[in-house]
Formats: sequence, C-alpha cells, structure tokens
Amino acid sequence: MRKLLFVLLFVPCIVFAQEKKEAPKYGIAFSGFVKSDVFFDSRQTINIREGHFLVFPANEMLDSSGKDINAVPNFNMLSIQSRLTGKISAPDAFGAKTEGVLEADFFGNEFVDAALKGNFVDGNGFRLRHSFVKLTWPQKNELLIGQFWHPLFNHNSFPGTVSFNTGVPFQPFSRNPQVRYTHKIGDISTMACILSQRDFVSVGGSTPLRNSAIPEVQAQISYGTKNDSLKTELLVGIGGGYKILRPRLYTTTTIGVTAYNHKTDETVGSFSANIFVKYKIEPITIKFQGVYGQNLQDLVMLGSYGVSDTTDKYHGFKEYTPVNTMSAWLDVNSNGKTFQVGLFGGYTQNLGTSKEINVKDGYSASRGWNIKSVYRVAPRAVFIREKLEFATEIEFTSAAYGKKVDNKGIVSETKDIFNVRVLFAAIYKF
Repeated sequence: MRKLLFVLLFVPCIVFAQEKKEAPKYGIAFSGFVKSDVFFDSRQTINIREGHFLVFPANEMLDSSGKDINAVPNFNMLSIQSRLTGKISAPDAFGAKTEGVLEADFFGNEFVDAALKGNFVDGNGFRLRHSFVKLTWPQKNELLIGQFWHPLFNHNSFPGTVSFNTGVPFQPFSRNPQVRYTHKIGDISTMACILSQRDFVSVGGSTPLRNSAIPEVQAQISYGTKNDSLKTELLVGIGGGYKILRPRLYTTTTIGVTAYNHKTDETVGSFSANIFVKYKIEPITIKFQGVYGQNLQDLVMLGSYGVSDTTDKYHGFKEYTPVNTMSAWLDVNSNGKTFQVGLFGGYTQNLGTSKEINVKDGYSASRGWNIKSVYRVAPRAVFIREKLEFATEIEFTSAAYGKKVDNKGIVSETKDIFNVRVLFAAIYKF
C-alpha cells in the first residue's frame, strides 16, 4: 500500500518537472530604473512638468518699474521619470520571431478640461510611454506596430544627457502610434513608417492630423557596422518625411448678431529631413544630428505654422504656411565603466516662413515665434557602481528673443536671455 502511494505521489511530480523544464519560456520580464532629480534654474523657464523637462529660458517680463519678473531662480526635486518596462516573449507567428514591449513612467499627461477651460496635468500620473509588437523574419525584415519613438528621434543614436529633455529643442523628441517596416541588406537598413499623433501634437492637438485623413509618412536609410575586435561602431543615415494638417473644419463669420458657419477644406503640408552620425571607439562615443524641417512643434522644437492669406473675407477662409527651422547638435561621451564625462552642444534657428503671414492671426501659438535662435552647452559627469549611478550636469541655455517679427516670421532686434540649470540625479537600474 505504501509503495502504491509513493508511486501515485512521486511519479506525477517527475512528469510535471520534466514538462516544466521542457516547456518554452514565454512571458514578461520587467526592467527599468528609479530616478530622482534635484535641479536649480537661475531664472524662470519654458518647460514641461513642473520644470522637469526644460526647453529654453523664459523671455523678459518687465513690471511697471522695468524689473524683470522672470529673473527669479527656481528649485525643485522630482522622481516622476522613474520607469517600468515589460518585455514580452511569445511563440513565433507568421514565420517570424515575436516580441512586445509595454513601458510606462510617472511623468503624467497633459489634458484639456473643456468645463474648466484650461490645460491640466495629472502630476505623478502613471502613463504609457511605449507599447508595441514587433515581428522579425529570418530575411532581416522587421515589422513594428504600436507606440514608439518618432523616426526623427533615432533610438540608436541620441544625446546622453542627464537631463530628461534629451537635447530638446535641438533634438526631435516624440513618441507616436505607428506602423514601421524595416528591411536590412547587409549593413544597409531601409525603413518606411506611417504615424499619427498622441502625447506630442501640433497646434490644435492631434485633431488637425486626424482630420487630414492622411497619416504622417517617414522614410530612412542608414549604414551601420561594428568591429568587436577593434571595439568600434559606425552608424550613418539620412531620412525625411511629410505631414498634412487640416487646422479647422469650418470658419465662422458674424453679420450683425448672427453667426454663420462655413465648411472649409484648407490644409497645410510640411516636410522634414535629417542626417545623423554615430562613431564609437573604445575611449569615446561621438554623436551628431542635423535637422531641417517645417512645422516641428509636435517634436518639441521651434516652429509651427501661420496664416498666409484670407482667400475669402466673407467666409473667413484662410491659407496656411509652415515655419521653417534648422537645428544641429553634437554629443561626446567617454566610455568608462565606473566614471564617464560628456559634453552636449546644440543650436537651432527660426528661419521664418516662405510666404508672408499675418503675425497677429494665431501665429503666436507657434513655439518660439519671437525667438531667432537658441543654443546650449551642457557638460556632465556620471559615477557608476554596478546598478547605481550618481550624475551631475550643468546646462547653459541662451535664447535670442526679438522685439520685432516681420511678415515672414523673421525675428530681429534680439536680446539674449540665458538660464543656468544645475542638475543632480540618482539612478538605480533593475
């Protein structure tokens, strides 16, 4: 009886153990980091999320006696950049290896409250960053569907700043719902992508792009190679894209006390282009990107669009023209295992519009509409011990604000307004 009981209890355990050992390991693996930032600004700034995401210094705002109200320092401490990433593995499908990523942080989202007539932020809110599924075929074809970095933000070559702004407004910064197809031939990679907008949007939100009924399109070609024995890496590429916005569905005119709505179908098209380089040798890594584009507000850069003409004054129909912008940045970083130093430098300029605009007709919604140029120099140092990092960075950012903006958006009679940010961060990775 005892032998029979032993067999009944022990044999299933052996079978279960064998099945468990042989079963494929599919599921989700979590990683991420806990990050706390302590930062001081020498003056008021244009920023996102309580100053955490610095864009550029705020312009002078003079009081009745000529004193600059914005010449007041600011201090804050935040941990909202802390992040959780889940990498999902699953069986092959359609002859391709499959993987998924679900990533979130506590940075929160900005939302519009129509009842209270304002924009609000759910501070410390748990929000979606990345969410996508990726299929990779043996022929080196890759399909990504979901929310991921905009192609102008090259996830293989971006600034290594301590600051969460990652080089904004010189570096394009946006995550977009998208469908991205990549094909590799040897060391050459080609990519085509269609995108919509979500958290990073144009003037008017994501609605103008959706109402155009045409997704943004982007394409890219790059060359990348590695030499493990020499510990070198090279990545060079170019890319560009085009998007169309329909700013409004109707216009309104008032005759006497009666308002009349008129359907309108005017759109504004804009293109973007960029070149990027990454070169890594054992001691240092050098990265560079140059961008020329139009209507880059959704990438947290200078510019948007303006009204170029009112084609029908009775109906209030308008034509639009985009703001042209250029930017360039360079990032150099040492590759030490316990201590690293780096230097970021960036420059961007508002190039105005191709057609004449009405500066007073909504043009001020364009980011940096009265700024001619912005530059930044930011040295950093990082102390590394296993999973723990202590990092510090000093950002010197200067914006040339102008007193005049002509009918092509060109800014003149400028004055440099600068801010110094001193930042310390503690980062624990897991």
